[in-house]
Formats: sequence, structure tokens, C-alpha cells
Amino acid sequence: MKYVPVEEMFLWWLADPAQPVLIGALRRVTPSAAGPGGVSFRYDDAWLTHPQAMALSEDLPLVKDTFMPADKDEAPGAIDDARPDRWGERVIRRLDNPARLGALEYLYFAGDDRFGALGVSLSAQAYAPRIISPLPRLDDIELVRDIAARIESGEPIEERLKRLIAPGVSMGGARPKALVLIDGQEWVVKFSEKGDDVDVPLIEHATMTLASKAGIDVCETRPIPLSVGHAVAVRRFDREGDRRLHALSARCALRAAGQAFGYPELALLLRRRGDAMAIERNGEQVFRRMLFNILMDNTDDHEKNHALLARGHDLVLAPAYDVLPTGQALGYQAMRVGVDAHASSVANALSEPRAFAMKPQRAREIGGELAQVVSQWQQHFRACGVSEPDIESLARQIDGPVLLGERALLG
Repeated sequence: MKYVPVEEMFLWWLADPAQPVLIGALRRVTPSAAGPGGVSFRYDDAWLTHPQAMALSEDLPLVKDTFMPADKDEAPGAIDDARPDRWGERVIRRLDNPARLGALEYLYFAGDDRFGALGVSLSAQAYAPRIISPLPRLDDIELVRDIAARIESGEPIEERLKRLIAPGVSMGGARPKALVLIDGQEWVVKFSEKGDDVDVPLIEHATMTLASKAGIDVCETRPIPLSVGHAVAVRRFDREGDRRLHALSARCALRAAGQAFGYPELALLLRRRGDAMAIERNGEQVFRRMLFNILMDNTDDHEKNHALLARGHDLVLAPAYDVLPTGQALGYQAMRVGVDAHASSVANALSEPRAFAMKPQRAREIGGELAQVVSQWQQHFRACGVSEPDIESLARQIDGPVLLGERALLG
């Protein structure tokens, strides 16, 4: 059925997809002197007293009020995480190309497979999402990869093939990807991008499994051999059986709390909103991720590449994802590290141990552990099948004088 533009849609709670609950109304907002254009939100009266009721994020408290977008073409609070990212927007423009395409439409056309436990419907009486094809299977992966490449290059796509790439348009990031059913479970499969000069998916798998050796909780990954190179499958962390978990990006959670985008701020947020019995573990986990990213030259560690899951009224750090070297050695991280702002240095990483609920000695102990693991990265990458030319390319930065010097500071 062809989409007819509307001014209002409805947000639903899908923790149990078999029993959706209306949360509230989403309305189109046009830009004005009063604020940017995008999508506004208002809780439904019934949700405010519902047994499952919860504030979707700290900037969306359970009150009778209309919440406006903070920036152009956004939705307020946690609802903005339900929008597709750059790759998803690209797919929607190519596959659907509706008569109107603003923030409200992007929320709707993301369909029913979006990140977290929220859903968008044209109806307030029943959950009626945009219908997307069933998920492709692993046997379809070469064809899915070819379709993604056609979208990248702007080539036409046959109508019968669109169903294979449409699911998963709400998965974040700019790189080509698809949502695929593997062994009865949903996995995000990521492909190489046009212009890549190394096997990025296989390198991501190698880096993620190396991070696991460094004591970091990571998403499960699988390398998928293709006729040329690899894809990497990443198991979804926002699904548990048939249930969906409410999830927030660190961008959303930190902004809602009025905090800067930084690792110390993320650790402090978890101390305030997380399990009181897990303060030390959460602090150490955030610290390990920060220092590992520095040592492995992952400077694309921005606030959307960290996520939190809601467990009742507590927030839990989601498994790490999108961890891989950028090959740039920029000298600064996307997230704030310490007293020297974003600087990619061991001294900066060790500068605010109290924010991570650690004593300085413990921070240095963890640093030593990470340095030992990272010093073996080449052997680990070889064991994962990464080619010698790709290892040599990465080594120019990871084992270059700057990062090698930083690693040496940890013993």
C-alpha cells in the first residue's frame, strides 16, 4: 500500500511484541523561530499509569507535556535512537522514496526490526508498523552483498530483490549492512564499503575477539567468507528470545542527563543509574574499552558506538560493538578521555581514575593487562585469517612509534 503523508503517528512499547502497548503520539514539527523542525512527542494518558510505564530517557519524564526535538530533523530523547542512521536513510530513499521524507517518515519506514523496544505505527488503536519482508538467510548473503553494493553505487535494483535488503534499515552506522537470520536468531551482517583498501569486516571480527581477551564484554561476531573478502555477522544484543530490550545510545543517555560525551561521564552515569552492586565492574568495563580503543587506534569511538540497556529502572552497559582500528592515528578520541580532553594518551586515560570507581594503582594494573593483550595483536589477527598485507597496513599505526610508545608506558 502506497504511503500517504500524515502529520501524526504513534509510538508503541514492544518489550513483548505479542502485547504492544501504546506509549504516545509523534507529530511533525516545522522549523520556526521557536525551534528546529523534526518530530515532537507526547505520552498517552494511559501510558502514564500503565504497570509497564517508564520514562524512555531522562529528558522524557513521565509527565503530561509535549517534548520538542533538540536539533534539526531529530526526535526527542530516546525516540531519536529509533531513527535509521545514514545507511538506513540511504536504503529508504532508494527502495521506498515516499512522496514526503522527513524525520517522521524515517521513523515509520524503519519498520518493525529497529534497535530497542520501540515501534512506530500509523494507528493509535492497533500496532500497525510498516510491513517489511521476512529476514534473508545466510544462504542469501552473496546476493544481499551485491544489492548493498548497488545501493552504494546508485545502480537500479529489481523489485524482487528489494526484500532482501529492506529489513534492518534502522541498524545504526554508515557502512553497508543487512539484518539476517542465522541459526534462527537475528544478526547484523556488515559488508566492506566501496574504497576499502583492507578487509574491514574480518579486521572487525579480529579486533572484537581480541577485545574479549582484554576483559571487555563484546557482541558475538562471526566472519562470513564471501567470493571476495568477508562480511562480519554481529549478534544483536537488544533481543532475548522473543523479548525486546529498551536500548539507548550513549549519545542519547548522556545528552538526556545533561552530560558531555565522554568516558568518565559514561562511567559516572552508570554509577548513578546502574546497579549499585556493579559500580566497580561498570567503571572498570568502561575504562577497559577506553584504553583498548586508544591502544588499538580506534578513534571512531563516538557516543553512538556505545549503548545502554534498560533493566527495570537500572541501566546496564551493552556489549561493545564497532570496535576496530581506523588506521589514522589521529591522536584524539571521539569521546572525552580525561583531563587532557580527547587526547589519545595513556597519561590522559589514567588521569581520572575516581570517575571509573578505581584507585590509580588498579587503573595501572588494568593498563598493564591491556598492553600485554594488545602486544599480541598481530598473532591474534593472523589466527583469525587477516592477510599479511592488511596486518602490515595496520601495523604502521598500532605498532608505530606513537602508539608503541604509549603501550610501553604501561609496562
